[in-house]
Amino acid sequence: MGLKSRTTKKLFVLDTNVLMHDPTALFRFAEHDIFLPMVVLEELDRAKKGTSEVARNVRQVSRFLADLMSRGTPAQISSGLPLAGARNVETPHQEAELGHLFFQTHLQPAQLPDSLPGNVPDNNILGTALALKEMANDRQVILVSKDINLRIKAAVVGLVAEDYHNDQALDDLDLLYSGQTELGPDFWDRHSKDMASWQEEGRTFYRVSGPDTREWYINQLVYQEGEQPFEAIVRRKEGEDAIIEWIADYRSSKHSVWGINALNREQNFALNLLMDPEVDFVTLLGTAGTGKTLLTLAAGLSQVLDSNRYREIIMTRVTVPVGEDIGFLPGTEEEKMTPWMGALTDNLEVLTQTSGGDWGRAATDELLRSKIRIQSLNFMRGRTFLDKYIILDEAQNLTPKQMKTLITRAGPGTKVVCLGNLAQIDTPYLTETTSGLTYVVDRFKNWPHSGHITLLRGERSRLSDYASEIL
Repeated sequence: MGLKSRTTKKLFVLDTNVLMHDPTALFRFAEHDIFLPMVVLEELDRAKKGTSEVARNVRQVSRFLADLMSRGTPAQISSGLPLAGARNVETPHQEAELGHLFFQTHLQPAQLPDSLPGNVPDNNILGTALALKEMANDRQVILVSKDINLRIKAAVVGLVAEDYHNDQALDDLDLLYSGQTELGPDFWDRHSKDMASWQEEGRTFYRVSGPDTREWYINQLVYQEGEQPFEAIVRRKEGEDAIIEWIADYRSSKHSVWGINALNREQNFALNLLMDPEVDFVTLLGTAGTGKTLLTLAAGLSQVLDSNRYREIIMTRVTVPVGEDIGFLPGTEEEKMTPWMGALTDNLEVLTQTSGGDWGRAATDELLRSKIRIQSLNFMRGRTFLDKYIILDEAQNLTPKQMKTLITRAGPGTKVVCLGNLAQIDTPYLTETTSGLTYVVDRFKNWPHSGHITLLRGERSRLSDYASEIL
């Protein structure tokens, strides 16, 4: 086995940022081979120190490489280390034959164009990939990088370059589960055979059967507009049989949550999910002004102070600044997080509008704040939360691995609510299809104790709605 072997296997040259982003990328290329330039190993070595997510990923890559080296022989270092059999790695190709890993063992000069001067790491990687293309002219050499500019430079010098797609939850954001589906005008005619309805403890259920129910997910909103609108939630599925329940109407002034009413269909369904004790994990997507935080806080306060279902609310978010960083912040963990929690402060002002004058508002505000704790994501690892109502704001800035770390902190009796807007991602190398929020929406859609809804209509103000449309 070698670089020049006549084979249909492709040879992928990995950029450093691919391994920083996903340490298991070494094992994600099926039967194809991987080549690591020496400059990539040097960049990994420089990035290994620290407690950041990138540093942890780099150290994991080093452990994988050390394991592969210990299993191979000195001769295989130049002829290719087999990637199969690595310890503690779950890959989608475990049953199939994996390729080989090649290191740059000697200088492979390639004449770069005069337009790419200088001894910078990116140009070194390009030069190495060009040399490989000349050496292994019977194989397809592909440069894989998360860096758009490096891919552009690769195309300029005649190299095939691709983004790393294995971390994408979906191929296209339009395929993301919305949490609701509209019933056709002839739905009841086609699904009325053997239909049954009954009531249990004031709740109305229907059993329907037909072809449309195959595409439904548990805890999905099904609705039909018209003179007599119909809104229900899918509770159970068995083949083409589905049991749906008529949802509560929180748009009525007599049926509010901590003084808050739903203003549209999606908000009403969101409150149904947030108030449901059988739903442990809720994701709410929506643009600015759709009411994600207000609805979530109102439902949390109602269940903490009125029904005592949870002991307290824990609110956290990723601390990624929109503009320039303002530097270190003084105080305790909660005081440092407070400037990041403007959404909490703004929505508490709405929720504490009582008729008791200034004293009444101050007393209510103090009561609410005693039941809400602000925490940093940096200290979540190793913790377990019991009977808590956890709100994760700006969740679109989390990677899938960070999202897993947070959700697995939930102990018995805890509910986790993730809020986010996929159009406002501030983290480098994360896109709408690779965000941890997209990942959990797609992965949890089949679980009976989770629910999702995409809020479509802004309810903040006419100015905000107009700005969202035209800017």
